[in-house]
Parts: sequence; structure tokens; C-alpha cells
Amino acid sequence: MFLELKNTTIGYKTPLIEGVQTSLDQGDIGLLIGNNGVGKTTLIKSILHQLQVLDGEVLMNRKNVKNLSNKEIAEQVAVVFSKSHIPANYTLTDLVCLGKYIHYPYYFELTKSDKLEIEEIIESLNLSQYRDFPLQKLSDGNLQKAFIGRALAQNSPMIILDEPTTHLDEENKIIILKLLRELAKNQNKIILFSSHDWRLSKEFADKIWLINDKKLDAGITEDILLRHDELLNPKIFHFSDEFVPPQIFAPDLEKEMLYSFLQKNCRKNLSDLKFVFKTPFWEISDENFHEKCTSFKEMLSLIDNFH
Repeated sequence: MFLELKNTTIGYKTPLIEGVQTSLDQGDIGLLIGNNGVGKTTLIKSILHQLQVLDGEVLMNRKNVKNLSNKEIAEQVAVVFSKSHIPANYTLTDLVCLGKYIHYPYYFELTKSDKLEIEEIIESLNLSQYRDFPLQKLSDGNLQKAFIGRALAQNSPMIILDEPTTHLDEENKIIILKLLRELAKNQNKIILFSSHDWRLSKEFADKIWLINDKKLDAGITEDILLRHDELLNPKIFHFSDEFVPPQIFAPDLEKEMLYSFLQKNCRKNLSDLKFVFKTPFWEISDENFHEKCTSFKEMLSLIDNFH
């Protein structure tokens, strides 16, 4: 295994995550998920030996990271943090080129093949029109893609990304995720990225690292999702004591949307109503009527008239 955590406890003075036993190997794509403050970024910094582990070991290519220099770690792992320092007076191309200098002294001139690879990376990220833009003039999304480009230019066996899709719209999110998956599978790289969006895991991640209650549950994506029902079933919130929900028979997403709409707009007891979702309409009924609605606006009018 390229990356191994053996009975590892991470944190500061007190543990955030205890007794971690997990690993990633070439070609693996791992999704690190968990609520804010549970230790996702702390775990990443511990893997990079930016923080000392409280107990256990972190092994990279069979070597304990505490015995590796910063340069040796950087040669093995490229990193993109959600909040990165923006170098002054740099263009987008300058930033991507920085990924190459881990292999050279700062005064070294990039080779022709290096420059060609930089251009290919910029093009793959749909950033060609911004190649000469100052970093300060880039949108948050394009700036994030530029930092990802720098990591790709580093050509390390492993890439770690902390919330890489935070500032990206759906189109650019898909571009990045597809590119990372192609890298993992075609170039045998390890990708570990953190996100709040567990939905990415089903289409993108091979493995999940889920942090919960100071433990890390790691395994094949589908196994983790089936073990943790809360990841698949959206939580329905209840804000008003006046609102009593109806019977709702629908898929989870439609059920959540209906519950949300009714709670905001119908502060009354609806327990004698039944709502059944039959794409693309809802059937609404009680003992005295049975109607169909194709929109929430129509539904609200119907409830006001008949209930």
C-alpha cells in the first residue's frame, strides 16, 4: 500500500480521531467526509506531517512520514487546500508552472516538454483564455482550478485536495472530477479529496473515509453508504408546532421537498391528507376528495379550498 495509517490518533492536545486503520493504493480514489470541525483538514495535515500524530504511524511508500523531509513528502504528494496563499504578481501560467519546481532548483529553466505539459494541463481545465491573467483577477472558481493545475503539474504519485469543488459551478465540478478520475485510472495515481457532498461518492469515489464520533470508518464506497443510512436519507426538519404533516408516499428527495413546502406554507393539521407522488404529478386525497396537482402552487390552492 502506498499510504497506510496504522492505529493512528490525530488531533492537537486532545484527540479528534482515534485508532485509525486504513490505507490507499495506486489507482484508488478516496472521499473524506464528515461534519465541520470533526478533523478532516487536521487528518490531511497529519498525513503530510504538518502536524505530529498523537499516536500510531503514517506510512508513505512504506516509510514513516516523520522520517521524511518536506521535499521528500512534496515529491510524493501534491496538495490543494481550500484556502491557499495567492502569490503576488503571478499569472495563471506562472502558478501552474510552480508545480514543476519541486523537481528543480528555483532558478532552473523549464524544459520544452515541461512547458508543453503545462499548456496541456491549462487546456484540460478549460483555462486557456486565462493563461496570462493575473491571479488576483481570476474568479474564485478559476483560481481554484489554477491551484489544481499546479498540483497536476507536480506529477506526484498522490494528490490530496481539501474541498476542491467548493467554489466551482456544476459544469466545472464535473470537469475536475472527471479529470481526477482519469488521472487515477490511467496514470495509476492516488486521489484523496475531502468534501461535504457525499453524493459525489457514488459516481466518483472508490472508497470513503467517514469521520464520525472520533472514529474513521473506511471502506468501499457502497459498503460505507449501506452501513450509514444517514448519508442516503435526507433529514426532514420540523420548525412549527402548529404544522402536523400529512401522509407522504414519495422518493426521499420529493418527500423532503414537499415536507419543506408544506411546513412553510401550511401552518395547520394536515394529518388526514395523503400525498402520493406519481411522476410527474402528486395525488392528494382524503375521505371526501381525490385530486391531482402538477405544481406546488396548484397544490397550495387546492389545500386552501378543500381543507
